Amino acid sequence: MDSTGFDLETTQLADLESPRAKLVYLYLSATGGATLEELRSQLDLSMGTALVMTRTLRDRGILERRQNRFVVA
Repeated sequence: MDSTGFDLETTQLADLESPRAKLVYLYLSATGGATLEELRSQLDLSMGTALVMTRTLRDRGILERRQNRFVVA
């Protein structure tokens, strides 16, 4: 929880409109990170969907890419 009393993780999740974006976020939160191929195979996503989801979450500051893995920021 931050100083305002809100849990940042819960706020970030609530801000996501796409069920797939939420799924990617929750998966990465639970696993500590994953490669694009791991996301695709574990979540049954197409390459296009995985790329769009990770790009959107990175642009919003929710994900970071560290070396070859995506992790929650």
